[in-house]
Amino acid sequence: MGADPQYVKYPDLALSQYIFQLTNPSAPKATRQTSLKNLQDAISEYKMAPLYRHLAHPIDGLFNSSGEGSAQKPTSAGSKKSAAAANLIASKKTSHRIDVPWDEKLYQKLEKENEKELEGFQKEEDEAEEKAGETEILAAKGKRAEFWARVGDKVRKAFLEEATMSDSLSDKAISTYEAVFEKTGVLGTRIDIVLAIIRIGIFFGDKLLVKKSVDRAKTLVESGGDWDRRNRLKAYQGLYLLTVRSYNLAAPLLLDSLSTFTSYELCSYSSLVVYSVLAGSVSLKRVDFKANVVDAPEIRAILGDGEEKLSALSGAISSGPAAGDEEMTDASAATPTPAPTAVNLTTLGQSSTGQSDVETPIDFSPLANLVSSLYIGDYRSFFLALAAVEDNFLSQDRYLYEHRGWFVREMRLRGYQQLLQSYRVVGLGSMANDFGVSVDFLDRDLAKFIAAERIPCTIDRVNGIIETNRPDDKNKQYTDVVKHGDTLITKLQKYGQAVRLRGSERG
Repeated sequence: MGADPQYVKYPDLALSQYIFQLTNPSAPKATRQTSLKNLQDAISEYKMAPLYRHLAHPIDGLFNSSGEGSAQKPTSAGSKKSAAAANLIASKKTSHRIDVPWDEKLYQKLEKENEKELEGFQKEEDEAEEKAGETEILAAKGKRAEFWARVGDKVRKAFLEEATMSDSLSDKAISTYEAVFEKTGVLGTRIDIVLAIIRIGIFFGDKLLVKKSVDRAKTLVESGGDWDRRNRLKAYQGLYLLTVRSYNLAAPLLLDSLSTFTSYELCSYSSLVVYSVLAGSVSLKRVDFKANVVDAPEIRAILGDGEEKLSALSGAISSGPAAGDEEMTDASAATPTPAPTAVNLTTLGQSSTGQSDVETPIDFSPLANLVSSLYIGDYRSFFLALAAVEDNFLSQDRYLYEHRGWFVREMRLRGYQQLLQSYRVVGLGSMANDFGVSVDFLDRDLAKFIAAERIPCTIDRVNGIIETNRPDDKNKQYTDVVKHGDTLITKLQKYGQAVRLRGSERG
């Protein structure tokens, strides 16, 4: 086991969720009020002068891009925001007023306190250079980097439309972290620094920075990173893939992180369960969905009823091999395989430093209904649960909000595919009744997927039936071989003509 992780406290990603909720048109009024209070308290407590200016400045603040909170109008330069800045908020146009007024006196006070802290860091660095060794100098520089990450500094030019990766690297927090990275030779510390840079990118929605930093962290971990940091990186990588809609790649990483999760600086355990279930539900095949989501002890401990939670804690439920779904049998016929795996729920919500973080209570019932109804084929309940999941989870989380429409569409497709693959002919009215929708809606919805070749079937509206066109794998393989063979022969003929040497040419 390696040394304890460093640089994990800042930035506080909960603040980015508060900022998102303030601009989220789907957020309840009570949630917006709570987020506003938490954000204002954090700005004062952490002395976040740069972030306060970035959000609330009357000319070029994100919240005041349309003049909210001030009589002044933004200039053309102030209205120019990057995609990264836009990712910090849910919507540029909101139907409600964002009550974050600009207080010049507060800003000046925070700036003076920031300058005082920086003077202390500089003094500490100078003393370390004179009297101490390289370790103390790096520790002092590390405090400066954490300071910039804490106050939410983001250099102005990084928010221009033309911002590039080099612009992002000019951020004070990142440049200071990079200076520490170059000086330290301890692999664990270097990984921790890159993970801190990833969190800065996640905070500000800079996906390019996150992508390059994740790749960088993977290279470092593969060069000899310890077990704890390998597991932490899985959660970081899974969350990044979730934000770029690569749910099929995110699912195995997030699900694998459930049993070894320690990255509480990234998200809460409850949030990880939500991300894992959603990613697995939309991307995993039915057998894997059964083993890794429906029967996973870590998920049952959160989503299950009282008896299932107790079984998960005692290890009576296993998500190991033989999930019993190879023949797609009914859920009632599947027999869980006992295993000695137990979930330690006493560690949930506990940070890596041992400090308890109080998580907001979450109603997981819509998510539990989504998983169970999809697996057992109760499609009417499945559609109702999907709507509830959209309202309670997809529309309330900054990482899920951007792709909520895509997720709902893909889950509807999954439900249609699961029902149709069991039948040759299905009555249109019968299927509409199963899903609890009108025939016209089902006709229109299926037509989109059929036109996109996502569902192999045809709709006979006159006779009111849906005929599935089961693909013949052998014929498809034969056709592909013939097609590829013709292409290969053509290429070989062209190559032969190009290199053929006639007798006259040899001479």
